[in-house]
Amino acid sequence: MEEIDIKLRADGIQKKVTSPGKGELSTFPDGTKVKFHYHTSLCDGTVLDDSRTMGGHSKPMELILGKKFKLPVWEQVVTTMREGEIAEFTCDVMHTALYPLVSRSLRNISHGKDPLEGQRHCCGIAQVHSHHSMGHPDLDNLQANPQPLVFTLEMLEILPPGSFQLEIWAMTDEEKMQAIPHIHEDGNALFKSGDITAAAEKYYSAIACLKNLQMKERPGDDHWIKLDLMITPLLLNYCQCKNLLGQYYEVLEHCSSIINKYDGKYQNQA
Repeated sequence: MEEIDIKLRADGIQKKVTSPGKGELSTFPDGTKVKFHYHTSLCDGTVLDDSRTMGGHSKPMELILGKKFKLPVWEQVVTTMREGEIAEFTCDVMHTALYPLVSRSLRNISHGKDPLEGQRHCCGIAQVHSHHSMGHPDLDNLQANPQPLVFTLEMLEILPPGSFQLEIWAMTDEEKMQAIPHIHEDGNALFKSGDITAAAEKYYSAIACLKNLQMKERPGDDHWIKLDLMITPLLLNYCQCKNLLGQYYEVLEHCSSIINKYDGKYQNQA
């Protein structure tokens, strides 16, 4: 452990173990899945995020190592932890510049929003140095005044590659395309069973995945249109769920967008 601490300090990271874990330290090959709770604060103790309370519920963070997460320091520090360990990592500003973007995405997810909302038109570094609001005063302040952060992590589970089913966000583009029909079918099954809320979540997950793929295409190109045509039935199913749940304004918004979009736009694509 002393060797690990020396390496971390050389990289501008100070680790303090508050509760030791169990077992041997994993080798953490690429593809390892880690689940952990995180608590992020400024060095003066001001809390920014806490996965146990974010969005009004407790949901741990999940990372697939080697997938180039936007905050590389998290991948670095978790590989020094055992299952059950709780540790505090104080990280120099060179590791925390992108945290406002990551935090915004995590906050979006915790409230059921698109994690990419608000960051579609420029790269991460450009956004950090831009003057656009993050939508959260504390993140705006952190973006304007980058500073060291303290991450308190509790390692819940370490799963070796191949021991779990990949979440859709961790899939390659090809794997996502193969998974979409299955997610659609899962949503239909949940709808038929009467679990409308869970069905809506499945449809939303598939829609968000397709929109993510669509962002990589030029609007109006053949593959972009193909993805758009795949989104429509999922969005209609999603709207049906939201209608049954009494969320009428969202239904009106989505249905209006579909009507406007297909007003003669893709007649030759049918």
